[in-house]
Order: sequence, then C-alpha cells, then structure tokens
Amino acid sequence: MSPDVRTFSDIQSLTERVAQNMKDSINQTDRSGQYFLALAGGNTPRALYQLLAENYADKIDWTNVQLFWGDERYVSTSDSRSNFRMVQETLLRHVPIPTKQVHPMPTNYQDPNDAAHAYEITLRKYFHSNWPRFNLMILGLGSDGHTASIFPGSISSQDKRWVVATQAPTEPKQRLTLTLPVLSNSERVFFIVTGSDKANALERTLTHDVEVQCCPAAGVYQKNAAVIFWTDKDASKLLRLT
Repeated sequence: MSPDVRTFSDIQSLTERVAQNMKDSINQTDRSGQYFLALAGGNTPRALYQLLAENYADKIDWTNVQLFWGDERYVSTSDSRSNFRMVQETLLRHVPIPTKQVHPMPTNYQDPNDAAHAYEITLRKYFHSNWPRFNLMILGLGSDGHTASIFPGSISSQDKRWVVATQAPTEPKQRLTLTLPVLSNSERVFFIVTGSDKANALERTLTHDVEVQCCPAAGVYQKNAAVIFWTDKDASKLLRLT
C-alpha cells in the first residue's frame, strides 16, 4: 500500500486544503443528513479549526454534523489543557452547529473508567455495528508515534472496548481515548502532521514492518487504506516517496 502523503510548503496552505476537503465531504453527505466527525485535540489542528471558523462558518452545512472527540485530557472543560475547550474557543463558538450534536468526552466522573464507559454508551446511541464508522477522523501524530491518546506500549488491540481510560507519559497523565479499532474503522482518516520534530515519527508510521506497540499511529495506517497524511515540508523531510 503506497501512502497518500500530501506535502505543503506552509501550514496555511495545508489547512486551507484540508478545510476545502472537509467542506466538500460534509456538504455531500447522504447518510440521513448525518455526518459523523471526530476531532483531534492538542496544538497541531488549532490552525485548521480557526480557519474553519473564519472562512467556512457559512460554507459548511454544520446541521449535518454529529461531532465527537478522538481523545481528551482528564481535566475540567474550563482547564486550558482541555481538548474540548480548545475546539470550543477556536471553532464551536463561531459556527452554527446545533449544541445537541456536539458530544464531548465527559471528564466529571471520579473514576475515569466510568467516564470512558459513559462515552461508549453515547457512541452506541449513534452506531449500531461492532465498531463505530465515522465519516472522518482527524488525528495528530506525536513525536513518539502516538495518536489520539494511544501511546507506545499501551495498546490492547484485542480489546472490544470503544473508549478506554489511559495514561500519558506527560501531564496531564490521565486521558480518555477511542481505541485503535475505532480509529482505524473510519471511512477516512486525516493525519495532520507538521514540524521537524514529527519527521522521525512519520517515517516510522509509514514503515510497513514497524510494530504497532512501538508506533500506534502505524496501526491506523496499516488497517485503513483511506488514510491521508497532510504534512508540511519539515515533517516529511525524511520520506522517500515515489
């Protein structure tokens, strides 16, 4: 499988193309008016969400979107580290998506495992198959090869759970995340990868024989042919693509 890597000279060009692609995909949906979208947190997709808010608020039919998250830091929604708060500030306050169609991961349970179970119940209200089938999953890539909050050494690929509580190597350590089978079952996956510090991880992700336990992002790529890597020239500098 030859990887679909799309490299741009700068982040602005990259985010503009991703936003255009998302607009076309959402507006063409024919699944009973529902487009299931899962967003990434962290700093990398911030520019994309800001662009969607600024230039696409009236160009995308947001009433079609059922919005979920791929992972969350187990902090209050008012905490500056919250993935939900970042998306709320950069995107949700500026686009006409109905509140009832926004489904953040809960972080108000004393036990994070209970929160993971509650989010899985929410997902099962919308997906009735063995695994959820998102129209689009937006993911980032960590310099250690992690994606969402699935970190090296933390994968239980045979787990039937859709959502689990997990531990990160950095603060805040407690996280919630969709599991690898959920990520890889999406109709399409967009990895947004920028910066030279991600170059090694991207190269490893695209190596066919890399162990998924060591590079979880590779598990998504190996299981899904509809993965697109949107990168800048710094992140893709080690790739030798033909």
